Amino acid sequence: MPDKFATLCKLGRGLGFALALATIGHGPLAWAGSPLDSVVGVRAAIPADARTAEALGTEREGSGVVIGPDGLVLTIGYLILEAASAEIALPSDRTIPADIVAYDYETGFGLLRPITDPGLPPIELGDSSQLAVEDPVMVASFGGAEGPPSDASAAYVVSRREFAGYWEYLLPEAIFTAPPHPTFGGAALIGPDGRLLGIGSLFVGDAAQPGGRMAGNMFVPIDALKPILDDLVVHGRAQGPPRPWLGVFTEELRGYLFVNRVAGGGPAAAAGIEPNQVILAVDGKPVHGMADFYRKVWALGRPGVVVPLTVLTEHGVAERTVTSGDRYRYLKLNPSY
Repeated sequence: MPDKFATLCKLGRGLGFALALATIGHGPLAWAGSPLDSVVGVRAAIPADARTAEALGTEREGSGVVIGPDGLVLTIGYLILEAASAEIALPSDRTIPADIVAYDYETGFGLLRPITDPGLPPIELGDSSQLAVEDPVMVASFGGAEGPPSDASAAYVVSRREFAGYWEYLLPEAIFTAPPHPTFGGAALIGPDGRLLGIGSLFVGDAAQPGGRMAGNMFVPIDALKPILDDLVVHGRAQGPPRPWLGVFTEELRGYLFVNRVAGGGPAAAAGIEPNQVILAVDGKPVHGMADFYRKVWALGRPGVVVPLTVLTEHGVAERTVTSGDRYRYLKLNPSY
């Protein structure tokens, strides 16, 4: 790992981003104002009978970033998924109720709009395609009612790679940073020019490389938002063809794909897929890991397409036929989006 990364780690979260950049030879800062002024808190209440209530909780809290002149807030979607109500939080314990504008499962982005404009400057969107390993960045989350407006820390990009999530999620060119920021959900990833480069999604233990040992965060790149932003604002979701969904949660171990659980009432459960089974093939084609599994399923067509699976059960190899579903129809989403 480069010496400048080690230097940054020693700086710690208590130092400001400007000092961190100066220490490793990047500076002065290019922005005139502070992009931290655009960072807000996001809070959402989810009904107890929501599909995601057990896994994600009924009271969710994280951060978001103002990206529009009317107070439009970009956040990570799981904070507001299936929410009955939401609000944005500001310093001095101010809160503003917010309408949920959009949720996009493929990228993981969510949008909400406060019912009154908070008067915060929107952050400018950057070009995440230019972000490379070893580039310095700032991670900023909401500081809380009693703390500073934003909790910001310096970090480095330690890898750019595809990320496959166990919930049937595949993100090209995900951004991985270190050291980890503790309040990562919806946090802003900001470049030295003050522009927004990504939105915080996860804490990971293998930030530098798959299977490695380096704690960090995964960010959804802002470039994934640009082609679908208008659709999200107008329609509440991207308007491309939906992908077939199985409702299976998997774990990849040495190239084998194990079923950890299935969504209650989902397509996989209806077809007899059970935890501890191993998915061997899709439509007769061998599966080589999680990302390969998703691509093979999605290549078969739209929701409703029949997905033949070969699985290893406790009784041996078996064939299962799953009639895929539409994830948006399964979730109990606000009908306005």
